[in-house]
Amino acid sequence: MRAVVCLRPGELALEERPKPARRETDVLVRPRRIGICGTDYHIFEGKHPFLQYPRVMGHELAVETVDVPAGSSIAAGKIYVVNPYLSCGNCIACSRGNPNCCVSISVLGVHQDGGMQELLSVPAGNLVPAEGLTADQCATVEFLAIGAHAVRRGAVSPQDNVLVVGAGPIGLGAALFAKLSGAAKVAVLDSDAARAKSAEAVAAVDAIVFDGDAKSSVAAYTNGIGFDVVFDATGSQVSMQNAFDFVAHGGRLVLVSVVKDQITFSDPDFHRKEMTLLGSRNATSEDFERVIAAIRDGHVPVDRLITHRTNLANAVSDIPVWAVQKAGLIKAVIEIA
Repeated sequence: MRAVVCLRPGELALEERPKPARRETDVLVRPRRIGICGTDYHIFEGKHPFLQYPRVMGHELAVETVDVPAGSSIAAGKIYVVNPYLSCGNCIACSRGNPNCCVSISVLGVHQDGGMQELLSVPAGNLVPAEGLTADQCATVEFLAIGAHAVRRGAVSPQDNVLVVGAGPIGLGAALFAKLSGAAKVAVLDSDAARAKSAEAVAAVDAIVFDGDAKSSVAAYTNGIGFDVVFDATGSQVSMQNAFDFVAHGGRLVLVSVVKDQITFSDPDFHRKEMTLLGSRNATSEDFERVIAAIRDGHVPVDRLITHRTNLANAVSDIPVWAVQKAGLIKAVIEIA
């Protein structure tokens, strides 16, 4: 079978690999759509903090079941969403209902080979039914679930004015689900005017475009008050540190992305505001179910989120281009017929 392999930073290859054997409690699946995530671009660029090469990337997966264990509730020949976060089930996080931050978590496409290949063996418990959703819709569930989880971490309510920093796919997910949570107002902040305006149109939120001085732009928008809840989904150390300045007194900052660098902030300002700082990692089954329901109910414009398409053979040349050329790009997917 064919697989797209990131051999080392900056180098992708299309390789022939042996077909995987289905493990005893696993389901053998055929990826039909693979969303290309910011994580995949970071892996390609050598910026991911938790990765060893070579690696088959891909964790945003819509798969068709091929071979299922006897007696399984999983149906053969149907399309499922994959929850790519493989947890131990026994550690302190798992025992408290937080498998998304399992002590020994293994994420498909990051800690172990993922879905950019023609066949994959996946634990049955990590397949999520998505009756009524298309393969395209299923491929968007995982990245939207990250945004939904961040919104849940931030406890967004109808009393909150919300800012999402970064108008990429994860930021769009956070903006969409902040809106669906009834936030009083939602705005997206980005230095790229086209991306900010795209987010404004897709998520029906306000766009704040800044040119060098984000703090002044946010202050002007909020009359100097700041936002009740701020989400940073940029994957930028500088942006994550600047986000502290956007939080109102008594507000909450949720860091959604992960970087290799240390994040620093002003302790006097942090205490003066009595700010709450939260990390948000991955997503849980609750978030997947919320996203699937929202898509099924017509609340997520998936047709406007997927802007670019490729196949396994062309992904080797397309991913390096999309890693740097973001104009018009929201979400690219790899299709396997």
